[in-house]
Amino acid sequence: MILVLDYGTGNLRSVQKAFDYLRIPTTISDQARLIAKADKVVLPGVGAFGHGINAIRSRGLDSALTEHLAKEKPLLGICLGMQLLLSESQEMGVHQGLNLIAGKVQPFNSQIAKVPQVGWNRLRNLRRDSLLFKGLDEGIHFYFVHSYYCCVEDASAVSASATYAGENFAVAIEKNGIFAVQFHPEKSGTAGLKVLENFAKQ
Repeated sequence: MILVLDYGTGNLRSVQKAFDYLRIPTTISDQARLIAKADKVVLPGVGAFGHGINAIRSRGLDSALTEHLAKEKPLLGICLGMQLLLSESQEMGVHQGLNLIAGKVQPFNSQIAKVPQVGWNRLRNLRRDSLLFKGLDEGIHFYFVHSYYCCVEDASAVSASATYAGENFAVAIEKNGIFAVQFHPEKSGTAGLKVLENFAKQ
């Protein structure tokens, strides 16, 4: 079973519909106990980091996710879900993240480019051994909506990057069963569906 976590941050149905299109069954729930029963977990999300991390902790989802990964079961973070995996965020103050991947979430410079970044952007530096991007080529475009970006300390964990507002930043992570993407695969057409399908095969 693939569990899509509901912690009050939206875009759940669009993620589920994308899996439905692929004929891959999913369950949406906010119950930490169901994480233990899941084969894979998807952590979606839009909105503010502080609200998201507080909602996760208030539901006990943080410890349940840690236990899930300890059992070597895959986890996919999408957009805010990717950011929450990092150590901390500077969005409207400093907030401590799940610290599953060492790194910080920082704001784009609005004096260089329009913030948030909304629209299609090209991926660079796709890692050759990437599981998420298997069957996809360098330079593929995905759909983004975000004002903050991920600075990941471990370069080996980064499986793709992109450039915006003068920053070259991580847009995909693959390490020790943790998968994450800053873009929205559920809004990225055929390429996005391929990423979700690849995750489902893990």
